Amino acid sequence: MVKSFYVITTIERSMHPTVLSFDRGNILAKGNERIPNMVWDERARAFRTEAMSYAEIVTYLQRKHLPFEDKVEDLIPCPEIICHISLRSYQRQALRAWEKSGKRGVIVLPTGSGKTVIAIAALGLLNQPAIILVPTLDLLEQWKKWLEKELNISVGVCGGGENRFFAITVSTYDSAYLRAAELGNKFKLMIFDEVHHLPAEGYRQIAEMFTAPYRMGLTATFEREDMLHSKLPKLVGSIVHRLGAEKLAGNYLANYTKQRISIDLTEKEMLDYTENYRIFTDYLVTRRIRLGTPGAFRKFIMRSARDKEGRRALLARNRALNIALNSEAKIDALEKVLQTNQEERTIIFTQHNHLVYKISKRFLVPYVTHATTKDERRDILSSFKDGIFRTLVTSKVLDEGIDVPEASLGIIVSGTGSSREFIQRLGRLLRKKEGKQAKLVEIVSKRTSEVKTSQRRNRQTSRT
Repeated sequence: MVKSFYVITTIERSMHPTVLSFDRGNILAKGNERIPNMVWDERARAFRTEAMSYAEIVTYLQRKHLPFEDKVEDLIPCPEIICHISLRSYQRQALRAWEKSGKRGVIVLPTGSGKTVIAIAALGLLNQPAIILVPTLDLLEQWKKWLEKELNISVGVCGGGENRFFAITVSTYDSAYLRAAELGNKFKLMIFDEVHHLPAEGYRQIAEMFTAPYRMGLTATFEREDMLHSKLPKLVGSIVHRLGAEKLAGNYLANYTKQRISIDLTEKEMLDYTENYRIFTDYLVTRRIRLGTPGAFRKFIMRSARDKEGRRALLARNRALNIALNSEAKIDALEKVLQTNQEERTIIFTQHNHLVYKISKRFLVPYVTHATTKDERRDILSSFKDGIFRTLVTSKVLDEGIDVPEASLGIIVSGTGSSREFIQRLGRLLRKKEGKQAKLVEIVSKRTSEVKTSQRRNRQTSRT
């Protein structure tokens, strides 16, 4: 269907308008006009570019007063979206900042601060068909429930075996990637939950293959270790509003403290750690390899695949790290923390599953890992919420994408240097509890590389 037709007085141009159309995630422009940043496609006999440039192309043609027929959008009919949701002051500021930035951009707020509420308010503000992208099936279900409750409309679902499309549709990143060629011209607004996933090699094509001019990214952790977050301004927009947990603690989120407990490795552990770490560092020094820059460690791993000594150094480094992360002294320190905080609702975080199982067996507490079935996980989290279990242990599976009941104590027995992981774990404690202060405890092995790992993951929370 023709959406718009601009005519100017020049007869020659009015007879040959540019025709814009959508073609499997691309925009085609047929006509005599050469539009910037479009390339000629001989097979289609038209100029072609990625679909996300649609609004830019229309703006260019309008500004130049060039005639064109717009056959791009095939929007899903949208009922009137009535939203009565109430926003906190910082949420209103975030929504206004996004609106002033052309309804494009990323909002960075801590876990538990109500990023979803801002997105739902944006749906009411625009009153246009929208697709919400989420990384997990758990979030798919959560968003569907929130949207149907707040907006009182039917919500489409794409993912987990379902393919139903309404004006407001929730999709996993995986499903949107597979169906972008089909869905790319049916929505005006895209909302990317946990937007830090989007720059991944495959996922970024989702943003490129949709025509939606309005885009909102939501995350508690904008930066990525591989620096690919630098691609987000082009795909979604720049950061338009950002607040850290410290700014909201007390008023909107729970007050919290952070504590680091440093432990000594046993004598044998220290000897084994020192020997293995020496093999690793000697190799780096001999080969003049520096690992302080982004991507350097990945290059080292690739090098180790073809270098026998490099492989030996990598394995020694891994053995040293396992000793530091999984020391027996850590289990003893954990026991003391649990004994002095018996009334707290506690989540214990580890890096590896074998430590999860070891802690679960030692302290007789339930665990959640990637191997835990969906039903089993639901039962464990429900029992945790009801107070039947006061403590549970997990690896990375609860870091994001799962609605975890509030806890007041988090204990990091081991983890990576990722500030994202650290912020997500801290966020599990920040739901406001009357008269309650949250506490995050790290147990770190002295005189090991884990000390620097702890410092790295704390940096982001210090900056925000």
